[in-house]
Amino acid sequence: MAPSQLQADLVEVFKAERRMELRRRGKLLKSYRVALGFSPQSHKAQEGDGRTPEGCYSIDARNPLSAFHLSLRISYPDDKDKAHAAAAGVPPGGDIYIHGLPNGWRKLLVRHPAGDWTTGCIAVTNRQMREVWALVPTGAQVVIHP
Repeated sequence: MAPSQLQADLVEVFKAERRMELRRRGKLLKSYRVALGFSPQSHKAQEGDGRTPEGCYSIDARNPLSAFHLSLRISYPDDKDKAHAAAAGVPPGGDIYIHGLPNGWRKLLVRHPAGDWTTGCIAVTNRQMREVWALVPTGAQVVIHP
C-alpha cells in the first residue's frame, strides 16, 4: 500500500470528550486523548482567550522546529472567524496547532493529559505526536466539535 493510502484525510476533535480521531475514507485509524486550551468551552472568540476553536479547518503547515515536539498548524482563523473578531473589535488570534509537549524544561510543568494547558491548541504526548506527524499530511481536513 502506498504511503498516501495510509495517511489520514480527516482529523476530528471532540472537545467535550478530549478525544482526537484520525480517519481515512471514514475508517478510524487512530484515537488519542488530548489536552486543549486552558479555557476550552465554546469557540475561540479572540486572541488570548485560551479557547480551542470549533469548526472546519485544514492542516496548512508543518513545523519540525516548533517550541513543542513537532507541530501541525490548523488554518484558524478563517474568513468567518476574522469577520466575527473584527465586528467585536478584537484580534482573532492564531497559531493554533496540534502538537506534542513543550521542549526543554517547560515540559516538567505540564500535567498532560490530566488537565487542559495549551493556549488554544490540541496537544498529545510526544510519542503520539510522532505518529500523528507521520499519519496527517498537509491539506488534511480538521473538524473540531464542541
